[in-house]
Amino acid sequence: MTLSNEEVVADSGALMHTYSRWPVAMVRGEGVWLWDADGNQYLDFAAGIAVAILGHSHPAVAEAIADQARTLLHCSNLFYIPQQVELANWLVKHSAMDQVFFCNSGAEASEAAIKLARRWAYHNGMPERSTVITLEHSFHGRTLGALTATAQPKYQEGFGPLLGGVRHVPVGDVKALEEALDGTVCAVMMEMVQGEGGVMPVPTDYVQEVRALCDRRNVLLVIDEVQTGMGRTGTFFAYEQFGVEPDICTLAKGLANGVPVGAVLAKRRVAEAFVPGSHGSTFGGNPLAMRAALATVEVVEKERLWEKAARRGAYLRGRLANALGNHPHLREIRGMGLMLGVVLDEGASQVAEACLKRGLLVTVAGGTTIRLLPPLIVEEPEIDMAVERLTAALDDVFGRE
Repeated sequence: MTLSNEEVVADSGALMHTYSRWPVAMVRGEGVWLWDADGNQYLDFAAGIAVAILGHSHPAVAEAIADQARTLLHCSNLFYIPQQVELANWLVKHSAMDQVFFCNSGAEASEAAIKLARRWAYHNGMPERSTVITLEHSFHGRTLGALTATAQPKYQEGFGPLLGGVRHVPVGDVKALEEALDGTVCAVMMEMVQGEGGVMPVPTDYVQEVRALCDRRNVLLVIDEVQTGMGRTGTFFAYEQFGVEPDICTLAKGLANGVPVGAVLAKRRVAEAFVPGSHGSTFGGNPLAMRAALATVEVVEKERLWEKAARRGAYLRGRLANALGNHPHLREIRGMGLMLGVVLDEGASQVAEACLKRGLLVTVAGGTTIRLLPPLIVEEPEIDMAVERLTAALDDVFGRE
């Protein structure tokens, strides 16, 4: 017998309260839809925070997981794993990178990228270069190293002392970055769109200046594609739209459509700094995770979902502009592809709650932004429905001003 939403919430005392959860228990999903324990249906424009790029219960991924579970779940990285080799080759083919390391999450990928950058400097006779520069409003994960790289004090409060060797600079300030790039810096780490910071694309000219500065100072450029990768912004990697190539790139979230996977991709000259014993992950790249990821990328490639994300993203942006363009509390609609933010002057959390009550799932980013991250398979009628529900939620909160 399935418990109700209320019963699940009442029985949740054994959970640590690390999330401000809605009083809803999700029990089933299909495509762009989720159902809770009471049978209520929701249009999912959060996608597990950019994870379910193929939607829920995709048959190709479900069959791959079931088949692999019957065959081999885990064997450790002391052996070659065929699915890991296959996925690494696929990612290399579809990126500007040469080699791949697999882990379990975006935070682990950030940690590995920082370690690789420092190891690269050490490997090349520059042990004094251990500092990593990140941008204000960035988010790179919640493990201690990734948290230090995250330039948002609200996530860091109460966890000091943080690790050393990280500096933060303002977005778009080339002079500040130039001054920070002293002889102790090994890498600059940045997102192309700052998701948790409020869905803020970094200016293209600034990204290109960063790349040029890194080249001149012999510093690595690390691009965090944990949320923006896998086609979400309209190209498979967001960096493709900025006219640059990173030295190191991180992936996670949508890579296996819900099975935990993270990846670090790097140029060969950088990747060679990792040697046996220098880094590892017990579960990273195990057969189950790799099989799920292979099924996911096969669908992404076959259906060219990055192109669909560009088209559907443009349609969503247009519908939002038409419906909300004159709303007195709207400040901006921003983002790329199917990673869009509706920026309000107040009340974002209340609007998100009103959306939930109307059967639309969204998240809040940066405190004032309604973040829209639907599965990349979303169709135009579902977008129309989402915009209608969001518009109604705004009316619920602010009235018809």
